[in-house]
Amino acid sequence: MVAAEDTRHSVKLLNHYGITKPLVSYWGEKEKVKAEEVMKRLRQGESVALVSDAGTPGISDPGGVLIRLALGEGMDVVPIPGPSALVTALSISGLPTELFTFIGFLPSKQGQRKRILKDLALEPATLVFYESPHRVIDTLIDMEEAFGKERGAALIKELTKMHEEVFRGTLSEVLDALEEATVVGEYVIVIEGRTGGHVSAEEALEEVLALVKKGMGRKEAAKTVASQYGLSSKELYDGSLNK
Repeated sequence: MVAAEDTRHSVKLLNHYGITKPLVSYWGEKEKVKAEEVMKRLRQGESVALVSDAGTPGISDPGGVLIRLALGEGMDVVPIPGPSALVTALSISGLPTELFTFIGFLPSKQGQRKRILKDLALEPATLVFYESPHRVIDTLIDMEEAFGKERGAALIKELTKMHEEVFRGTLSEVLDALEEATVVGEYVIVIEGRTGGHVSAEEALEEVLALVKKGMGRKEAAKTVASQYGLSSKELYDGSLNK
C-alpha cells in the first residue's frame, strides 16, 4: 500500500505511472491515528511506501510518527533519495555549505521567533529556514534585527518550479528586492553564519553567555572568546558575571 500525505495529490503521480495500490492518507491531525493503521499492515508482513506531497517525509513534512513507530518495532525503513528543499537551496545560495544548521519553520508568534533568532545570532554555521509567503517579510525583518543588515543571505522562492526565483545579497538587500517582487509561493531562507573579525565588548559577552548556555564552563567560555578576538579573558569573565 501507499501511505500518502494527501491522497488527492499522490493519486495523480500514481495514475501517471499506472500504479494501482491501495492508498491511505496520514495528513495533519490524522497522522497519529493513521500511522497505527499502517502499522497493522506492516505487522502482517506487508510493504508500505511512505510519500509526501513535496520534499521528503519527516523533514518539515509528515511521516516522522510512522517512521519512529516502525523503527521502534525493529522494522526496516529504507530511504529512497528524493526532493530536499534545504539541500537544493544550499547548493545555489552561494553561502558556505561545509557546516550548516537546519531550523525549518520558525514560530508564527513574533516574540517567540525573535527569541530563537537572538539565540542563533552567534551561530557560525550557515542557517537554513523554511517560511510561508504570509510571514516571509516579517521574518526577514526580524532576522535583520537579530543578525544585522549586512549578514549575507539568500531567499529562494518556489524551488524547481516554474516561478523559481533567487534573491542574494545582504539581508538589507534581499528585503529591498522584495519590495518589487510578488510574494507568493514557498520560501527557503539561507543565512550566513556569524564570521570572525572585530566585535564590540557587548557582542563578545553575548558569545560568552551563549557558550555558557550550551554547557561550557564560564571561565572556559571567556577564554575561548577572548582568544578568538584578542580580548582579555578576565574582563570577559568578570563582565559575564553581571549579566
